[in-house]
Amino acid sequence: MMDTPRKFAFDTVFDDRGGVAYAPPKVKKSFTIEELEAARAQAYQEGERSAVARAEQEAAHALGEVAHAIQQAFETLTHVAHQHREGSAMLALACARKIADAALTHFPEAPVTAALEALAREVEAQPRIFVRVSPELEERTQQALEQVAERIGHQGQIVARADGAMAPAAFTFDWGEGRAAFDPDGAAQRVAEALEAAIAAEGLHAEPLFS
Repeated sequence: MMDTPRKFAFDTVFDDRGGVAYAPPKVKKSFTIEELEAARAQAYQEGERSAVARAEQEAAHALGEVAHAIQQAFETLTHVAHQHREGSAMLALACARKIADAALTHFPEAPVTAALEALAREVEAQPRIFVRVSPELEERTQQALEQVAERIGHQGQIVARADGAMAPAAFTFDWGEGRAAFDPDGAAQRVAEALEAAIAAEGLHAEPLFS
């Protein structure tokens, strides 16, 4: 009959000469107050270091999230600012167009007389200048041009002619050696296109919101 095997208990083991080959570590069963205080202090320090490390990790993670949120906020603000600039520019253009239309309604001869003053040096030796305007402004334009011609010392003849294809305040100057023209609608369209091109070129690369 076989003996029941016993579990190895890791007790003291002696060698062939009777010496101790292995002795299990002694488990201390009683501690002094000083040892307990030292163990408690060590455990507290280790726990505190662990808590600080976790807090630092959490703080670093939180700061990363804050930085990401700020970056997204700046990107959003940049888009909003660009849209605001674009909207403000278009609003200013619309207001300018309204003001210009009102001014041309009250003073439709102003552009043609301003053109004659600007061209005074070029047309001073011309014997005759032909100006085409809308039919309803023919007489008014003729009188206004004659007054300007007298003021700038132009000795030639200025003839205003009605042209049904001309819009109010539009005109063409023809003095043989040169020609000038003005169309309010075309000028407004060119200004709008130039403004849109400037806004598109600026894009999101305008001056920063914060410096």
